[in-house]
Amino acid sequence: MSATSTTATAVPTGTWTLDPVHSSAHFAVKHMVVATFRGRFDEFDANLVAGDSGARLEGVVKADSIVVKDPNLGGHLKSPDFFDTERYPEIRFVSESLKRDGDELVAEGELTIKDQTHPVVARGTVTDPFVTLGDVEKIGLTLETKVDRTKFGLDWNAPLPRGGVALADEVTITVELELARAEA
Repeated sequence: MSATSTTATAVPTGTWTLDPVHSSAHFAVKHMVVATFRGRFDEFDANLVAGDSGARLEGVVKADSIVVKDPNLGGHLKSPDFFDTERYPEIRFVSESLKRDGDELVAEGELTIKDQTHPVVARGTVTDPFVTLGDVEKIGLTLETKVDRTKFGLDWNAPLPRGGVALADEVTITVELELARAEA
């Protein structure tokens, strides 16, 4: 198997580092029962190391880099009601179980928010290596998972006047990563 080959159960071998300009990390949650609210994080890093013995994907988000359309809401999300970014500056995901089955990639790992770690399974896609502009070899990786935010200490909510609550517990987390082969 060459350094860039893949099999039905493998990801592209090598060490891959994040291209932050062409990558994103965002979340979505049902808001006021009627719509989906979306936000993102602007500062994060990720790397993938894959070889014959397996693969490890690690991602770290700077929690304080949360971006939403309302600055007051952004402040609330950084407060102890939600991410408590002063006490818990990082959100971390680590997977040592990445399996590729045809077009689908499954990453079983652990997600840590507010020092609370829980197993998650993320599903998505990974591209085969491709040489891009500037003669840089890259792969694309997209993963999505759904988590119960309350398991991570993100408990704030408010009852609505006629039933229901302001925020659903289930949050969808999506990362779209463009990763470049690290120079040897």
